Amino acid sequence: MDWDKLRTFCIVADAHSFTHAGEILNLSQSAISRQISGLEDSLGVLLFHRHARGLVLTEQGELLYKTAHDVFEKLSNVEGQIQDSRQRQDGPLRITVSEFVGSTWLVPRLASIRQNHPDLQVTILMDDRIYNLGMREADVAIRLYKPDQQDLIQRHLATLQFQLYASKDYLDKYGYPKTTSDLKNHTLIGYPPNVPQPFARTNWLFDMANVNPDTDYNIIMINSLYAIFRAVRRGAGIAMLPRYMVGHYKDRLEIVLEEETRDPVDIYFVYPEERRHSKRISIFREFLLNHLHVVEN
Repeated sequence: MDWDKLRTFCIVADAHSFTHAGEILNLSQSAISRQISGLEDSLGVLLFHRHARGLVLTEQGELLYKTAHDVFEKLSNVEGQIQDSRQRQDGPLRITVSEFVGSTWLVPRLASIRQNHPDLQVTILMDDRIYNLGMREADVAIRLYKPDQQDLIQRHLATLQFQLYASKDYLDKYGYPKTTSDLKNHTLIGYPPNVPQPFARTNWLFDMANVNPDTDYNIIMINSLYAIFRAVRRGAGIAMLPRYMVGHYKDRLEIVLEEETRDPVDIYFVYPEERRHSKRISIFREFLLNHLHVVEN
């Protein structure tokens, strides 16, 4: 069996879609489809059932996926251990982080880590989807939930506190809601329900206001919390935002219904157990511990 086709097969199985797998591999949908068809032809079996809603593994596909996934994960871990055993602090480090944390906190602080470690080649993957660390899709992750995989080391970094915010211009124009029932008379901004979410209950505001994205039209949905923040700054409506993100804009944004708050969200630094001796990961961990307290303010 062709190793490249097997790797493509595993990524398609995880993505449940030729299109999404193509985005990960930077290949066209037709190229992905040809690789899977070639693998199926070489084995003489179908590996996927094709449905309108996506791809589902056949019984033979499940068997191949389990074995191939285990092999690639072990190879990736060995590769990482070999690199880490050299105890070098130079070289690549791929970091996956939620889009809004990356945009508003991590990226503005990159100058610090570059100044102290110029030979560390940093790649930041700002995405709300979950990258597979075992398969080396990334080296480390900053996640807004506690991972349950036993083969991952996790360290609690900080806790995000949230409030409802609107711009002063918006509130002067449309009024100040005094109760949660008043929110139905305002434009509310949140996440689309059918996209990867950066943390649990991203649409707590919709639930609290008792609005339904399918039937209520006084809402705006954007799959980027940073973009939501910018929309609120421009007077587009009311949204739930992390307190740290408001920061320097406190003179232009006001808290709405201050007593209404959702549960805090914890931030974790995560990396594979096999990479515990990596010098590059250790450098980045210390960088986080020295800077991430900012998001709790």
